[in-house]
Amino acid sequence: MGFYHGLSGLNAASKSLDVSGHNIANSNTVGFKKSRAEFNEMVASAMGTGQCPGSAGAGIGVGIAAVTQQFSQGVVTPTANGLDMAINGDGFFVVNTPNGVAYTRNGAFQLNKDGYLITANGDKVQGWADASATGTQPVDLQFPTGSGIPGRQTTSLQMQAANLPATAPDAASQTPVTPRHTYGSSVQVFDSQGVAIPVEVYFVKNGSNTWDVYDSLDPAATPVGQVQFDGEGKFTSTTPAALTLNVDPAAANPNNPPVPFNVALDLSGMTQNDRKWSVDKMTQDGYASGELTGVNVSKDGTLMASYSNGLTRAEGKVALARFTNPQGLAPSGNNNWVQTNDSGPVLYGSAGSGSFGEVQGCALEESNVDLTAELVGMMTAQRAYQANAQTIKTQDQVFSTLVNLR
Repeated sequence: MGFYHGLSGLNAASKSLDVSGHNIANSNTVGFKKSRAEFNEMVASAMGTGQCPGSAGAGIGVGIAAVTQQFSQGVVTPTANGLDMAINGDGFFVVNTPNGVAYTRNGAFQLNKDGYLITANGDKVQGWADASATGTQPVDLQFPTGSGIPGRQTTSLQMQAANLPATAPDAASQTPVTPRHTYGSSVQVFDSQGVAIPVEVYFVKNGSNTWDVYDSLDPAATPVGQVQFDGEGKFTSTTPAALTLNVDPAAANPNNPPVPFNVALDLSGMTQNDRKWSVDKMTQDGYASGELTGVNVSKDGTLMASYSNGLTRAEGKVALARFTNPQGLAPSGNNNWVQTNDSGPVLYGSAGSGSFGEVQGCALEESNVDLTAELVGMMTAQRAYQANAQTIKTQDQVFSTLVNLR
């Protein structure tokens, strides 16, 4: 039996060397998780052989119990690519491969010619096009790289930080009358084709704490409404309650003018105090057409796309997957794992929620291989191989002695 003891030891040591070699070869593979060869003792009772008194459980060598994966966290290294992502904590990225859905820790992503977010192998990264729909099945994530995004017509205009001087006299009481353009400002809004149209808003004092609102310098123009403040200079109301500006795009686009449209005017952010007339912030919700210029990811996996028109908006959210027993996942190559019965069912969620880790943009998770430990393990396995070979050599010498007895 000594030959078989040594032979099993040689096989086990050889497998251990294979595992160490595989780990060392992938020490620079992004998102790689090292493996470990685990051995178990083989005894005669495990083989179903007969037992004599006093020989129960006689050892007959060593076997490979399993090659397990170690999903410890790798070092997160910053990069210069906005699409690179690293998971800091638990979870896997979900990718759609030619053989079905797989899971990976390699976040070296890029956009292909069709705008799909893919891995270096061409697998499509999955998530949710609507960042709030995280309870549904993930789908392939795609960005508008070819045609870009169309323009959006403005529907509302907000004066979020503007002040009218409380010391201003009633315009009509002045000689000459206070010019309408004294307290005015302008901003660009957009029609349904994304064409920019300048819009003016003017304020004329008309009584205590009341101002008429105009959208034109035409002397024949009538006010579109009024804005009122209380005795402390705080906004109270407008008349009518819903102020609107009528925008005619013909002047900005005379060759193909869209129909006129209304823009809701929100003045609730205005004040009236002793400061001078000022407009610190005016916003509107329209924009021109634009091309995709960049993508960044937030900690919860939300993908923020930037466009040439200055717009930045969420275009989706990367999905993460968790398993009850990650070590039960089966490696499928290309740095991917697939679900098995041992891994348990998959659970999808967004980064930072529950037990899911956070996603770090412009970063990659390095391999968790410790080269020093692997080299020491390789030397240990090499010595074990030599020792088992020596047992075979010794057993051969014993047999040779027996054969040559006279």
